[in-house]
Amino acid sequence: MKIARLTRTLIASIGFALLTQPLVAHAEVKIGVSDWPGWVAWYVAEQKGYFKKHGADVKLVWFANYTDSISALSAGQVDGNSQTWSDTMAPLAKGIPLKTILVNDNSAGNDALMVGPKIKSFKDLKGKKIALEEYSISHFLLTMALNRNGMTLKDVKVINLSAGDAAAAFMAGRVDAAVVWNPWVNTIQTSGKGKPLFTSKDVPGLVPDLLVVQEKSLKAKRKDFVGMVRAWYDVEAFLRSNPDEAAKIMSKVVGLDAKSYKVFLPGTQFFDQKANLQAFGPASDKTSLMGVAPTIAKFLLDNKLMEGKVDFAKGLDASLVKEVAGVK
Repeated sequence: MKIARLTRTLIASIGFALLTQPLVAHAEVKIGVSDWPGWVAWYVAEQKGYFKKHGADVKLVWFANYTDSISALSAGQVDGNSQTWSDTMAPLAKGIPLKTILVNDNSAGNDALMVGPKIKSFKDLKGKKIALEEYSISHFLLTMALNRNGMTLKDVKVINLSAGDAAAAFMAGRVDAAVVWNPWVNTIQTSGKGKPLFTSKDVPGLVPDLLVVQEKSLKAKRKDFVGMVRAWYDVEAFLRSNPDEAAKIMSKVVGLDAKSYKVFLPGTQFFDQKANLQAFGPASDKTSLMGVAPTIAKFLLDNKLMEGKVDFAKGLDASLVKEVAGVK
């Protein structure tokens, strides 16, 4: 069976490349973090003192390899991890007791189907070569984009390349389109060689980035996790009011300059309290976690990235978000 890897490998080659193993220090709550803006933003909480402010004893554990962080959570080596809803489903299907307690963000333009000037609409893509990283978020986004426009993957020729190589192939004219994430979306656009035909902004809710925790850790250290939720809302407010300082903090974590890192922020919809309450809402809201779950699960099952069924509700715990908001 292929391991589910609807993953974030964002700029891993240039961000903390020397850290091949996570450095874990003894702490009350250990939280895995890897290279995605909605997760790197936890370092704002650390540096601005928001964890301490809300009584959360937290140690952020950096993983240079995102998939290692998923494995670490499933094995109980960390108390919680920063991971996608899609990457949480395979462990849940195996019966691993995990709970999603917070939505950090949705990709809202950071992932995109980039096309050249000759491609005016989806019908122009029929039979064309599209480069992307198979089974990644890019593969998922292309599937959704084609489905929404009356097409399927059978209508195009998928070329399996890493995100960086896909962007290079597109800019060199070796493929007709590429599905990539930032910084390559921005690189292609600023080069004048391509523009987005479809982005993650067109599928609200389908690319949620989360804080997922071990059920046993949640029971034992609930106070710390409630404090983390409160700290996150401070982070979200800080990102809006002080974007330059936030970019400076976050860019240092991944080894970029602040100006380069700011490219990622507009394409990331950071979730505040109101957005979190909605995200944990009923399945009738098609942008909620329950609402998007069947679509994500279908993609995983169709591509043999997951075995078995998932009890979506069992993998969610809205009680912390509700406690902080003072609602039942």
